[in-house]
Amino acid sequence: MTRLAVPRWVDLLVIPLINLLAALAIAGVVVVILGESPWVALRALVLGAVGSWEQFGFTLYYTTNFIFTGLAVALAFHCGLFNIGGEGQAMIGGLGVGLVCLAFGGWPWPIVFLLAIVAAAAFGGAWAFLPGYLQAKRGSHTVITTIMFNFLAAILLNYLLVRVLIAPNQQSPQTERFDPSTFLPYAHEMLAVIGLETGRSPLNISFLLALACCAVVWLFLWRTRWGYALRSVGSNEAAAVYGGISPARSVIMAMTISGALAGLLGVNEVMGVQHRLLLGFTAGFGFTGIAVALMGRNHPLGIVFAAALFGALYQGGSELAFEVPTFTSDMVVVIQGLVILFCGALENIFRKPIEGLFQRRVLESA
Repeated sequence: MTRLAVPRWVDLLVIPLINLLAALAIAGVVVVILGESPWVALRALVLGAVGSWEQFGFTLYYTTNFIFTGLAVALAFHCGLFNIGGEGQAMIGGLGVGLVCLAFGGWPWPIVFLLAIVAAAAFGGAWAFLPGYLQAKRGSHTVITTIMFNFLAAILLNYLLVRVLIAPNQQSPQTERFDPSTFLPYAHEMLAVIGLETGRSPLNISFLLALACCAVVWLFLWRTRWGYALRSVGSNEAAAVYGGISPARSVIMAMTISGALAGLLGVNEVMGVQHRLLLGFTAGFGFTGIAVALMGRNHPLGIVFAAALFGALYQGGSELAFEVPTFTSDMVVVIQGLVILFCGALENIFRKPIEGLFQRRVLESA
């Protein structure tokens, strides 16, 4: 019997939702084992993420970082590549942002903002270009090289902050604070101009940059011949070659753009929030971006929703650890890990039953 193709909304909406509910159900069991009410924990998680304008601002701040890293993973994936180097690419992108802010202190922030975007994309893209070139020209697998480049980026940034860029008369490995003229305006400051008073949060104009990147990635992948070539290589390399497409060129292009997207995380963190370049500013966002891309089905719109979910888990989880005494920060990581497990590694566990149920319903109604 011919299998009926299920609608895309089943794959893009129903299956991820059921995976998420399964992850939350298992997390609820863990909460019960700890002797707490899962409903109290869920309420604290939700209110911690969106219970006030301040908390919602923090959620969107985390969402911004996850959009950048999720897009980076997704774009490479469309070319058949698995970019695990988002963490290192974000570090090097942040280095570019830091150098711009240190060099152009006193300039109007819109000009510095544009220069920082260019620097973040250029530095992150250059760092990802190398693994792309090594796979395209030397056969080195990007999974291995991008993992290695994460460590190289961390070592390089550590050396620069300890030996070269460290602020005078201090021991902490970080640069001096940027000139206030380079700071990005916060969302609560921009809303206050039009009379809307909201809680203070690190959410800044980088969120709009992240949404713009989603639109640009969608246009690039599905509305340009370069995006078509990239997706063709990812779908069937032999057919792409037969059609006159160069896999090597597509691999290098995909990795470079992927690294540029990851590098833009530095704009949000270094220029928008920390206002200095310091160690650890990436905070694992590059790795979580892999789960964001998987849950978002490697589509820009799906990545926005997946990034918002993980942003809510990060912000709500911190509030949960504060509100429920027996619920430590490690248990918050467990919940995040369960979501990643069910929405990533075990995403197909419910796929066949759901598709079978849908097909039976269609056949019964025929």
